[in-house]
Amino acid sequence: MHTVVVGTSGTTAEDVIAVARGNARVELSAEALDALARAREIVEGLAAKPEPVYGVSTGFGALASRHISPELRAQLQRNIVRSHAAGMGPRVEREVVRALMFLRLKTVASGHTGVRPSVAQTMADLLNAGITPVVHEYGSLGCSGDLAPLSHCALALMGEGDAEGPDGTVRPAGELLAEAGIEPVELREKEGLALLNGTDGMLGMLVMALADLHKLYTSADITAALTLEALLGTEKVLQPELHAIRPHPGQGASAANMAAVLKGSGLTGHFQEESAPRVQDAYSVRCAPQVAGAGRDTMAHAALVASRELAAAVDNPVVLPDGRVESNGNFHGAPVAYVLDFLAIAAADLGSIAERRTDRLLDKNRSHGLPPFLADDAGVDSGLMIAQYTQAALVSEMKRLAVPASADSIPSSAMQEDHVSMGWSAARKLRTAVDNLTRIIAIELYAATRAIELRHGLTPAPASRAAIAAARAAGVQGPGPDRFLAPDLAAADAFIRTGALVAAVETETGPLA
Repeated sequence: MHTVVVGTSGTTAEDVIAVARGNARVELSAEALDALARAREIVEGLAAKPEPVYGVSTGFGALASRHISPELRAQLQRNIVRSHAAGMGPRVEREVVRALMFLRLKTVASGHTGVRPSVAQTMADLLNAGITPVVHEYGSLGCSGDLAPLSHCALALMGEGDAEGPDGTVRPAGELLAEAGIEPVELREKEGLALLNGTDGMLGMLVMALADLHKLYTSADITAALTLEALLGTEKVLQPELHAIRPHPGQGASAANMAAVLKGSGLTGHFQEESAPRVQDAYSVRCAPQVAGAGRDTMAHAALVASRELAAAVDNPVVLPDGRVESNGNFHGAPVAYVLDFLAIAAADLGSIAERRTDRLLDKNRSHGLPPFLADDAGVDSGLMIAQYTQAALVSEMKRLAVPASADSIPSSAMQEDHVSMGWSAARKLRTAVDNLTRIIAIELYAATRAIELRHGLTPAPASRAAIAAARAAGVQGPGPDRFLAPDLAAADAFIRTGALVAAVETETGPLA
């Protein structure tokens, strides 16, 4: 099994995905264990002093003014976990919880939190045992980090609350720990707070969304090229010299992808024929690289923010290398929340332009000779009419999901936490947007491949033929009389979601961007 070693200097997006989705084993480096021990010595030294230190010998948030006596400090740490494990609503997906746990371990291992090495090791043990705490949809405002979600994870470390075992069954966490031979943690000074105070949930969802969106943007370039072919459009707008004079990197990459897919096509360039007279293609076809490219550049910015956050130690207070323990605001989720919202906006626009291309394929007045709704016998058959309704409904929801969560703030903790990021909410809606975008692109694929096959006597590009053959082999059926359509659309969705479309096309084009 692949092993991810956690050191003191952060982690990578690849390691997050390996742990969250690939169940990679987690180990703490010797350097991390040493840093944990050194920071813990500092915390214990401060705990022994009569002067109050926030998070070590005081209450938290609006209750920080109370000095907590030594005999109550273990209870304080237990209480913050129990009281903050206040989430409600549906369970959060297993991969999100594993990313959340791993990224919290990343910060703990930095040596800036003051947590004992044994606590960090128990965090790793839970991940390796396949024990996934039950975390709920609602409870994070994205400031002081993802408090409620992280609290449910910390509760499981204490052997309390519920968790999903490696067999997928939800049971009391204490039972699962006992079966795995893991001793529950008895929290000490600062440890409860250190386990809760981070942007780990929103960051984990950002990392996974970026991986999914990269695949979807490449898929969208392919389906846009297929639609251009099906509409007998021109590939001349994809010439690299046109994109060089507006040098946005994402635009150039998308145009190059589309050009690679269309190389050798016998369907493009029929502008002056009686069946397809026009001067220019519609914006949804001609401007596909500009729209998809802007989304690609947005992803590049989001990936930069994610890389910085993956290198960060997010906690409050933090242990500094010179021995100081200082309060700070690094737990605020604004940097992550903004880019999560940016991605939702870009994804909504990509879905919108894909839907406009699909609608053009189905409209006999704009499809340049294709049958109405790509039906076998229009009037008797409805063809793909309602598939486009489904796509339009998804696009409409995408627009609602594009409303920024990070533009909102709601005060909490008796006005101590009077400005919050709502980053968790931004991440949750982005996950829905990514799912919807997959379905939207799948419907364009379904329509475009059918339309190409209805262009009798014209030969599509080799890459297009490879895409169509692979889709048909995967259960995405071609033209014919009306049939139960939902299974076909589900097969198209799976074909996109698994990356099979990109893989099929790359057998002809080589690697795409």
